Amino acid sequence: MPPTLASLVHHSALKLTVRAGEDRLDAPVRWAHASELADPVPYMEGGELLLITALKLDAEDREAMRRYVRRLAGAGVVGLGFAVGVHYEDIPDALVDAAREEGLPLLEVPRRTPFLAISKAVSAAIAADQYRAVTAGFAAQRELTRQALTEGPEGLLAALAAQVDGWAALYDASGAVVAAAPEWAGRRAARLTPDVTRLRERSAPASSVVAGPENEDRVELHSLGTGRRPRAALAVGTAAALGTAERYAVHSAIALLTLTTERSRSLHAAEQRIGAAVLRMLLAGEPDHARAVAGDLYGGLLDAPFRIIVAAGGETNGDALGTLAEVAESAAAHSGEVVLAVPEGNRLVILACDGGAAVAACCDHAAAREAARKADDDELVVGLSAPAGPIAASAAYKQAEQALSVARRRGRVLVEHEHMAAGSVLPLLADDAVRAFADGLLRALREHDATGRGDLVASLRAWLSRHGQWDAAAADLGVHRHTLRYRMRRVEEILGRSLDDPDTRMELWLSLKATTTE
Repeated sequence: MPPTLASLVHHSALKLTVRAGEDRLDAPVRWAHASELADPVPYMEGGELLLITALKLDAEDREAMRRYVRRLAGAGVVGLGFAVGVHYEDIPDALVDAAREEGLPLLEVPRRTPFLAISKAVSAAIAADQYRAVTAGFAAQRELTRQALTEGPEGLLAALAAQVDGWAALYDASGAVVAAAPEWAGRRAARLTPDVTRLRERSAPASSVVAGPENEDRVELHSLGTGRRPRAALAVGTAAALGTAERYAVHSAIALLTLTTERSRSLHAAEQRIGAAVLRMLLAGEPDHARAVAGDLYGGLLDAPFRIIVAAGGETNGDALGTLAEVAESAAAHSGEVVLAVPEGNRLVILACDGGAAVAACCDHAAAREAARKADDDELVVGLSAPAGPIAASAAYKQAEQALSVARRRGRVLVEHEHMAAGSVLPLLADDAVRAFADGLLRALREHDATGRGDLVASLRAWLSRHGQWDAAAADLGVHRHTLRYRMRRVEEILGRSLDDPDTRMELWLSLKATTTE
C-alpha cells in the first residue's frame, strides 16, 4: 500500500499532530512538497501533502484562509502540514477552522521536525510500496508460468483470478469462451462476446476497458497474438482498477498466453500440411493411405460419413475464408469433433462430420452473410457436398465444386448439392447463359412467326410435348396433321437441324422452357 496521512501521523520520528480532518487520514500521499507561494495550486498535480510555514500568508485572516484552503482541496491536495515555531508559535484558528470546514486534513509539524524528514519518509514509503509491487509481480509471474506449464491455460486463468481477486476468461478466435476461472465466471464472460468481437476487428495488440454485465465489475479486454488478426483474447474482471502488482500479473498472463497462441499457430500450420496430404490422398482414391497418414489426428473423421465444403473468397474481403475456417474449427472444438480445413490459394476446402456442429456452424455463418450482404458484394461463396465416405471423397469434392459454381451464378453465399439433386432441373434454366442460348436458337422461328406466316414456335412446343405424335399434337393445335407436318419441315429448314436427332429435340425443348421460366 502507498503511504497515507495516517501512516505519517503514526511515524514515531515525525511527531505530527492532527488538528483537522481526522476522518480523512486514509488518503494516499503521492508526494510531499514544500511551498510558500500564496497560490501553489498551478504547481500541484493532486495527491500531495503540502508543507508550509505561512511565510507569505496572513494565516489569521479568516476569509483569506477559506479561499486558500478551498483552492487546495479543489486541486486535490490531500493534506496540509503547518510548521509551528517558525512564523507562528501555533496554527492560527482561522486556518484550523477553514480546514475543518473544508474537511482538509491539517497536520501540525513541530519545529524539530524538518520538512525534509517528511519528504524522505514519504519517498521511502513510496519506494517500499513499489518494491513490494515489483516483488509481488515477479512472484505472480513465477506462479503463472508454473501453472501454464503444468496445468495449461485453465491453471493459468485460475492463478490470475486469484492474483487480481477477480475473474479471468480466455476467448478463441471466434469470440467464444474457451475457459474461465472461477467456474461461475463462464456465464458472465460469455455476455461480453460482442465486446471481444469488436476488439478483434482492431490490429493486435489491442485492449479496452468495459463495464461488466449489469455493471457488476470492471473488465479489461486484451487481444492475444502477434499477427495482424488477433488469435484469441483475455478478459480480466475486478471490482476496482488494477494496482501495480495486479498489473504485472495481467501483463505476465498476456505474454504467456500469447506464447501459447503462437505455438498453437505453428502446430496448426503443421496440421494443415498433414491435412492437405490426407485430402490429396482421399481425392486420388487412396483412403487407406490417407488413414495411415492421418493417424489419430484425423483418423476418426475418415471412419464416419462426412461432407466436403469448398469455399471461394472474393477480392473485396481477403479475411472471409479465414473467418469461415475459424468458425468451423471453433464449433468442432466445442463439440469434440475433428475437422480438416485446407487452404488452396483463394479457396478453402473443409472436411467435417455429417450432421456435426462444424457443418451447422458453416451453414449458419453463410446464412448470416446472406442476410447482411449487398447486391454487389463479392465476399464469400460456398458449395456443400452430400454425405460421403472415404471411397467417394472425389465424387463429394466434385459435388461441392458444382454447388459452388451454382452459388456463384445465382448470387448466393451457400448452395447444397443435395438441394440441387432433389429439385427440378427447370430452376437451373433461369441462368442468363442458358437464356441467351435459348433466345439465339429460337430467334429465327420467332422472326418467322412475327411476319404472320405461321405459328412455328407453338406448333413445335405442342409436337415436342406429345413426343412427336402427329395426331395428338395436331388435335391440341386444332389443325390437320398434314399442316403440322408441313410446319415441322419448315422448322427443320429454318434451323438447319433434323428433328429426328434426340439432342436437337432436347435442346429445343429446354430452350422453350427457359424462355418461359420466370
